[in-house]
Amino acid sequence: MIQSMTGYARYEHKADWGSATWEIRSVNQRYLETYFRLPEAFRSLENTLREQFRKKLQRGKVECKLYIHMDEARQTELNINEPLAKSVIAGAKWVSQQSAAGQLNPIDVLKWPGVVSNDEQDMDEVQKEVLAALDKATADFIDNRKSEGSAIDRMLQERLNGVSTQVAFVRERMPEVMQWQRERLLTRFEEVKIELDPQRVEQEMIMLAQKVDVAEELDRLDAHVEEARKILKKGGPCGRRLDFMMQEFNREANTLASKSINADITSAAVELKVLIEQMREQIQNIE
Repeated sequence: MIQSMTGYARYEHKADWGSATWEIRSVNQRYLETYFRLPEAFRSLENTLREQFRKKLQRGKVECKLYIHMDEARQTELNINEPLAKSVIAGAKWVSQQSAAGQLNPIDVLKWPGVVSNDEQDMDEVQKEVLAALDKATADFIDNRKSEGSAIDRMLQERLNGVSTQVAFVRERMPEVMQWQRERLLTRFEEVKIELDPQRVEQEMIMLAQKVDVAEELDRLDAHVEEARKILKKGGPCGRRLDFMMQEFNREANTLASKSINADITSAAVELKVLIEQMREQIQNIE
């Protein structure tokens, strides 16, 4: 199955300590580029996250955001380091006796580093849960890209059917076109009252047939359709190969248009170029 390079997913994980929400979105890009917006306490995870995305994705500009909400109720209980607090108080009293400073403010004691600590959650455990939540968010994200890819696949199959239809139309019309051209040439000869040499007429028709022969271009277009279907069926990261195939399609369509001597063939060549351009635009979205 092919994947689109555009996708979106949002996943929220709730726990006793609070909640973590992952948001992942991606757009087209020639290569894989990953950008992360993480809370300061989780910045150390960035290299791990980048490596995980490299294993699962090939192309696209991916933006990944993490929102953390810690449960405030678990942050209200304070632990006082009593031995340290007593030491700070004793030291402060001694300083006040030496410098005749004012009375000791209890709040200043509590502000002393290490005297007060809140009941902090084990961050290693929190990070493990956050990473597990990312796995689920990434799975949803890839499913979304696959869903987009399926829609693109259906559209490409329809356009490939259209190419085959135009090729069959041109191949069927070519004998009539050559007969029309032969009659047109004979009529012109008669109008200017040129004595017709049957052998010369045949030579002119052979030269004209060689000049406007499009059988090779039609065969190559059929081969390109078959190859494009094989690439789509194989799936995986195939955007670059399909983009190359569109260049080959365009080359044959342009040659067909340059050899056209009939309005129907010209119209078919134009329709081919429209179908090819529609495919090329969608292929830009494929991983």
